Formats: sequence, C-alpha cells, structure tokens
Amino acid sequence: MSLTSALTQQLTRRPQRLALLEQIAVQGSITRAAKAAGLSYKAAWDAIDELNNLAERPLVERSVGGKGGGGARLSAEGERLLALYKRLQSLQARLLESAESERDLELLGRLMLRTSARNQLSGRVLDIESRGRNDLVRVELAGGTCLAAQITHDSTEKLELAPGRSVVALIKAGWLRLQTISEQADETLNQLEGRIEEIFDADDGPSEVRIALASGQTLCALVEPERLAALGLKTGHAVRAQFAAGQVLLGTAL
Repeated sequence: MSLTSALTQQLTRRPQRLALLEQIAVQGSITRAAKAAGLSYKAAWDAIDELNNLAERPLVERSVGGKGGGGARLSAEGERLLALYKRLQSLQARLLESAESERDLELLGRLMLRTSARNQLSGRVLDIESRGRNDLVRVELAGGTCLAAQITHDSTEKLELAPGRSVVALIKAGWLRLQTISEQADETLNQLEGRIEEIFDADDGPSEVRIALASGQTLCALVEPERLAALGLKTGHAVRAQFAAGQVLLGTAL
C-alpha cells in the first residue's frame, strides 16, 4: 500500500475528515473548521493527528492557542491530497455502481478494518533480524527516527515484509511510558522524543497527552494525573516516550 492509498482509505471510511480538510482550507481555524465539519474540537485534533501521522509530510500546519483555538492551514501536501481525493470521488462512485451485489460491498467493508490503537505512524522497513521464531523489524519513520517491532516470523511472511516496504506502526496509547528528558533512558526500549502539545484531563481516568514529534507526527499517551504531577510535565515541556518492541504492531495494505 502506498501512503497515498492509506490516506485516501482513511478519507473514504470517514468522510467527515475530508470535510475537515476542506474547512481548514476555508476557515483557517481548527475550532471553526471542526464546527463546520460537524466534529468536536478534540475529534478534529484526533483526525488531524492521524492523517499527519500517516503522511510522509504533515497535511495540516497549525499553531496551538490563539484566537479561535489556534490557526491552521493545509500544507502543499494537504492541498495536493485534497485535490487528488476529489478526483477519486467520481471514480469511486462509478466503481460502487459496478458492484454486482451488496455482498461485494460488505466484503470491501471487512477488508478495510479500523483499529483501536491511537498511534498509527507511517514508515518503511529498514531491516529484519531473525530471532528464532520471532523477527525484530526496524522501521524508519518520517524524519529519520527509528523504532523496532518484534513480531513472529509467520507475521513477517504474511505481511510480506522486506526492506523498503511501507508499513504502519500501531502503538496503543496506554503502552507509552513517559519520562522527562533528564531521566536515564532504558536502552532496551524504543525511544521517541518530542514536546507536549496539549493535555486533555478527564474526571474519571487518565489524562490524554499529545506529543508533537520533530517529524510532524503526533503521539498520544494515556497517563495518570498523579504521574504527570510527579514528573512535573506540562504543555510545552520536552518529554520522552518509551515502549517495548513487543508493543508495536505492524500493518500493511491488503
């Protein structure tokens, strides 16, 4: 699957995300664009993060804060993708009209599954190291940052993984453990460093911490408020997210 295919699938499954991109181009504001697209402010952030993480270069450029919840505009890559998707819409309509039965459409729906993993980071396989029944797959993310995923050798073959293959790394938000940059990193774990972009507190559970990576991709971590307070982490602070190779799932196109 090319990254463009992954993005267009996201837009096809969730048309509100296309509306959000269109409205960002018009409104220049995340808050106003979200309202016009029928999304909450938080849902708009979720959508932007997911689309940016799947792209090699961010589709939406934004500034946090400011009047109306922060300014936003489509990058050149975002404008290109939006134009491409609009051209694909007419082709998609003709394709669906040619389906011989409703079962054809049900099959397509099953093949395009959603995932509960909040973090979906696009990258390319660098190399694969055999470790008995398992393989250690090194993946290069946008900007050159790398992470490792440990999967079974059967999974490597099933996904047809090889150096250069495009993949999406899936990491559940609850698997990320945050620490300050000054703390000693555990070299046996994956390390992704960034800056806290926003913290969404909850009354009855962990806080949602959004971390902007230098690549333009965004991580989402679920952290108990007590741990955030103990670490002294706040919006704007540099932070390190750690997670094991076995906590990284890999996905490819069908």
